[in-house]
This record gives sequence, C-alpha cells and structure tokens, in this order.
Amino acid sequence: MQISSVNDVKIYNLSHGKSLPEWLSDRKKRQLQKKDVDIQRRIELIQDFEMPTVCTSIKVSRDGQFILAAGTYKPRIRCYDTYQLSLKFERCLDSDVVAFDVLSDDYSKLVFLHYDRYVEFHSQHGHYYKTRIPKFGRDFSYHYPSCDLYFVGASSEVYRLNLEQGRFLNSLQTDAVENNVCDINPVHHLFATGTSEGRVECWDPRVRNRVGLLDCALSSLIQGLPSISALKFHGSLNMAVGTSTGQVLLCDLRSSQPLLVKDHFYNLPINSLNFHDQLDLVVSSDSKIIKIWNKDTGKLFSSIQPQVNINDVCMYPNSGMLFTANEDPKMNTFYIPALGPAPRWCSFLDNLTEELEESPESTVYDDYKFVTRKDLDNLGLSHLVGSSLLKAYMHGFFMDIRLYHKVKSMANPFAYEEYRKDKIRQKIEESRTQRVQVKKLPKVNKELALKLMEEGDDEAELTSRTKKGKALPSILGDDRFKVMFENPDYQVDEQSDEFRLLNPIVSKVGQKWKKKLRLLAQQDVADDEEEPEGRASSEEESSDDDKSWVEEVREQRRLLRQEDRDRRRQERKEADRNTVLQPQFYQIKAGEEFRSFNDMAHKQKLQKASLEDRLKMEEYSGVSNVADTAVGSKQLTFTLKKSEQQRKQQQAERDHHEERKKLRRSAGHLSSRRGRGWGGRGRGRR
Repeated sequence: MQISSVNDVKIYNLSHGKSLPEWLSDRKKRQLQKKDVDIQRRIELIQDFEMPTVCTSIKVSRDGQFILAAGTYKPRIRCYDTYQLSLKFERCLDSDVVAFDVLSDDYSKLVFLHYDRYVEFHSQHGHYYKTRIPKFGRDFSYHYPSCDLYFVGASSEVYRLNLEQGRFLNSLQTDAVENNVCDINPVHHLFATGTSEGRVECWDPRVRNRVGLLDCALSSLIQGLPSISALKFHGSLNMAVGTSTGQVLLCDLRSSQPLLVKDHFYNLPINSLNFHDQLDLVVSSDSKIIKIWNKDTGKLFSSIQPQVNINDVCMYPNSGMLFTANEDPKMNTFYIPALGPAPRWCSFLDNLTEELEESPESTVYDDYKFVTRKDLDNLGLSHLVGSSLLKAYMHGFFMDIRLYHKVKSMANPFAYEEYRKDKIRQKIEESRTQRVQVKKLPKVNKELALKLMEEGDDEAELTSRTKKGKALPSILGDDRFKVMFENPDYQVDEQSDEFRLLNPIVSKVGQKWKKKLRLLAQQDVADDEEEPEGRASSEEESSDDDKSWVEEVREQRRLLRQEDRDRRRQERKEADRNTVLQPQFYQIKAGEEFRSFNDMAHKQKLQKASLEDRLKMEEYSGVSNVADTAVGSKQLTFTLKKSEQQRKQQQAERDHHEERKKLRRSAGHLSSRRGRGWGGRGRGRR
C-alpha cells in the first residue's frame, strides 16, 4: 500500500508493492512473506487482479458484484467476483477489444467491439453470436428502450443494430468525416456523438433526426484544432466533453457555449470522464494523470498520477474506490476516503485507513507549468528569474499556469486569425480538386508516363463503375520508380531491337487487360443476359488475341533481318569503295622450282573428270585446291576435316567389324552332299 496526499486529500494505492510469481510454491511464498517487509505490507484486495500484459478497459456491473476487464496479450476478458474476492472466469477472444459493455445487471449479457470490425455477443455460458459492421468501430452505446446498439467509427454513418429483431436498421448520416465516441443520456435517451472535427452532434432516437450541434473547437484554440476523445452525460441537461488536446468542457444542452473549461496541461487526449454526484465532482483522466475537480468552479479537489500510462478509469458506485486499466499487467486500485466509504465487500479498509492516518505522505504540486530557460526567452520572461514567480527545479522552473497562459496569449494574440486562415485555405484546396487537372509530363519517358496516366484513368473509371474495391496506385506516384522519369539514362529507346520485339506482346497484354475489365463491368451490369447468335464468345476472342501478336513478332523479326542485311551490304560497299588495290610481287628463291606450269596438265585433267571422281580424289588426298588461272590469280586451299562425332562413329564401326571377324567361323568343311547318316538311315528303312 502506498499513501500520498494531494491538496490535503489522502489517496491509498492498494495495488502498490511487489507481486509474488505464480510459479512459486506455497512454502516459498510463506518464506518470502516472513523475510520481505514490502510483501508483508502488501494488500491483495482481489486475488489475481491483473492481466498477462496490458489492460485496455475496465467496467463494473450494475449490481456491483462483478468487475470485468479486457486486456491483451492474448486478447481476453476476465470477470472478478467481489463477494469471493477472486477470479470468476476468463475467456480468450479472437482479436483485441476496442470497447465493451455490460447489458445486464450481472455478467450474463456482454457485447464486445473488436479491432477487426466484429461485434461479439456473450451470454452466461460463453460465446453466443458474432456479426460484423461495415467500417472499423471506435465506440458504441446501448439504447435500452428500443434495444438498439449504436456504433460509431471511421465513417460518417452511425450504424444501428436492433437486438430484438436481430438485424441492422437504417444508419444515421452525420456531417463528420469520422466519429470517435458516443453516449446516450440516461434520462431522456438523447444520443450524442463526438466527431474528429471537434463537434458534438445530438440525435433523437425517436425520429432519427439531428436536434443539436455543438462546436467545441473554438473553446480551445490556444492548443490547436482538437477532436472529441471522450463524452459523458450527467443528468438530463449537463454533458462533459473531452478533447484530444487535453481540455474538458462542461456544457449545458440549452447553451451553445461551454459553462466551464478545465485544462489538464499535458496536451494529451482525455480518455475517461466520470461524475461523482455526492460531492459534485468530475473525474477526468488522460494517459498521465487523473484529476478530480469541482464541476461548478473547476477548483482542483485532488489528483492521482500513477507510474504507468492510463488507458481507462472506472469508479465503483457510491464509494471512494476507483480502478484503472494501465499499460502494465497489474490493474491499480485506489481508495480515497474523502470521496466516500469503502464498498461493502471490503469494508475493512475503513478501519485500516484510520490506523494509517499518521503515516508519512508525499506532497504533489498541481496548477504549475514547468518551463525551461529557452521557453522563458521565447515568452520574454527572462527577467523573472530569481523572483518569487519562478521556482527553480532541476534544469528549469515552475511557474503559475495562469500566468503562463496569460503571457502566451499576449505573445500570440492572432491564434484565432491563424485558425481562420487555415480553414479558408482548406476550403480553397477542396474546391481546387474539382477543377480540370492539367497533366504535367516528366522530362524523361514522356510517352510511357502518358500511357500510364491513361491506363490509370481507365482503371479508376471502371473501378468506380463496378463499385468493387479501390484502384491500385500508379507507378508515377511511387517513389521507387521516380528515377525512371528523372534520369536520362533510363530513357526507353523505341528504335532498339528489344523494344520492337517486345512491344507487340506488351501492347496485346494491355489490350487484353482492358478488355477483361470491360467484360467484368458488363457482367456486373447484366449477369443473366445471353450471348447473341453469330457472335464469337469471349473465350474465342481472347484466343484470337493470343495468336495475333505472334504474326506481329514474326513480321518485326523479318524486318530486323532485312535491315541487318541491308546494313551489312552497305558496309561492304563502303569498304570496297574505300579499298585501294595494289599489285603485290613475289620473288622466287634460288633452288626452288616454279611448278605452276608443270601442273597445268594435271589440273586440266581434273577439270575434265566428273564430280564424283574429283571428290574421291580430294577425299583420298585430304586437300582441295581451287585456282582460277595459273599465274597472278587468287588460290583458296580447303582441308576437309570430319567432326569429332563422325570420327567416333567410324571408329566404332571399324571396331565392330573387327569383332565380327574374330567371332565368325568358317563353314568350308560342310559339304552339299548327304552324309553317311542319311544313307544309313535310308538303307535301314529299305
């Protein structure tokens, strides 16, 4: 247990202290309790009042007997019985819980809104039913008179699910882009939703029309444009609104201006709002601090600042106890005797706190702003260093928050004008999007960029017509391909051989893809229409398209070969034109004989021989000589060589013949006449 005092209000943290590991045996736990003083002073109000990792939200049933908490990881719901001071049951879920509510007095009827758009219903025995909403939800409320569940989320619509009829009803269309929170007045059942633009819209469930609109953005212009992060009704006319910039606005339904604005000074979204009716207090919290203040004057009553971030705060009815869901496995339990007595199931806390009245306590300061020397220079308050208005602390100073806001408003008196200019600029930008957009082509690959733009427009048009999904992002808007349209080295050469061979295939694929999209659009418009007679089916057309590009590729190849031959012929002509013929003379060395005239007769004989004889002679000699004239002419010499495969085949045939010769036996000893045996058998027969 930890005791602290803020504004002379005692706060008891019942969850403070070490927690014993679950895997320890009872004997070791008893030994630790005897040795460790912190464990001896630890108060375990409810057994196993914690989550494995993080607790996201916590609620108390209307009868006050059960405490339900949702957490992760893994997603689960735990129910604690206050009469038994222990865990009653635990149920694991498929996904994390955004919000949940208890529809019955006990735990028998539960509703869970999940992060994956599922709405799950649980009964006393466990899971009962599961359905899904169109958009991601952020909060929901239950309207008891009509049995309607109102879901708000990342959409301008408020979805209504009737639990009596078991079906979705017509949605409520709001003016907001997104809705963050919602609540229903417990007296006259007015439904209110908080938008991301900082407005609160009120709807009458009986007529399903909007009856009021409250703009909360102008009340917190110093901190910027806020959105609604928390909403809570109190009575029939009062309402508390929490913003994403850390302000709480107390509003009256009959007035367009808030009655009171309370700032948390942390610039963090308000995540929880509760009212304490006995003392007319408001309990508001963000992720850092819980503030308890008077709803009429705004004067601080007390505050609680845990060591971990806060996700949700729940007050036990008609008592001074509250529970917090934290970014920590342990769920904190705070008891403030000044707010009320302890609950009936833990009435022993009143006697325990009376004995601890004289314990030492820590003092926490509030309504002060911490500023550094740089902040003082920006505000022009450097001359206050050393005065009583600044209290030195660590690397900066504490100053009164009222003085800080007054000086900041004087330093920037045109905050509203800047906000107004931003809104006007946003309206102008929205109107510009409706104008005719001029397509700006890049410097590199202009043709490719224009083609991609046209394909993107066709795809967007067909996607909007079919109303199925969203168009894929274009390559032009992807940073990974921007170099292709900026660097000249990536310029596509349309005259290259590769481009001319691939272009028919790419163009046919693009045409086929467009035709497929058109067919899908036509199928969505009329699914039951039959094909007219005399017209080829889509499969036949696609098959014809598949074969048509082959002829184009062949034609391109033929043209490339023709161009290649023409280019080579032109190169040879240029080479011959530039070549200068010079006669070359050779000297016959001494001792050598000039045989050209001696071989004339042999050559003339070869010319008169047939082609078969000449080939045989050349094959026998292995050399083929071709000469035009005897003197002063060119001579070509060819050596007929056989390939390696032919030589191996001939060698294998020779080896085969040699092997057959060795195995063959002579049949010369056999005679054509009849042998002795034949004659003997003949004589025997006779």
